[in-house]
Amino acid sequence: MAIVRDRDRFLVIERAAGVPFPGFWGPLSGKVEPGESLEDAVIREVREEVGLLVVPGARVWQCASQDGQFQLHWWLAQPVAGELRPDPREVAAVRWIRADEFASLAPVFTPDRTFFAQILPAL
Repeated sequence: MAIVRDRDRFLVIERAAGVPFPGFWGPLSGKVEPGESLEDAVIREVREEVGLLVVPGARVWQCASQDGQFQLHWWLAQPVAGELRPDPREVAAVRWIRADEFASLAPVFTPDRTFFAQILPAL
């Protein structure tokens, strides 16, 4: 999970029709490739999905996915280069939002809602 932060705004995406759970809003996410570090996965997934180069900061939370099949590692990430270019195969829309605005998005996964409502404000 890449929590891409630019000042007081966070990048969220709407999942495209061709991926699991289309239409859901949330932070950028993806799977770690064999031999890849968590930090490298954050960098690669953000670049693939929206075209930005980010520097991963700290891992700030860990939880199970909503269906319990995956362990989610939540990383703060700072954009440092690139142009926001969503890959239409994975991303239907992008928004920069304040943390409190996440509650107005739907549909979303329960862990995402928990992160924006409880974990992020405590950081």
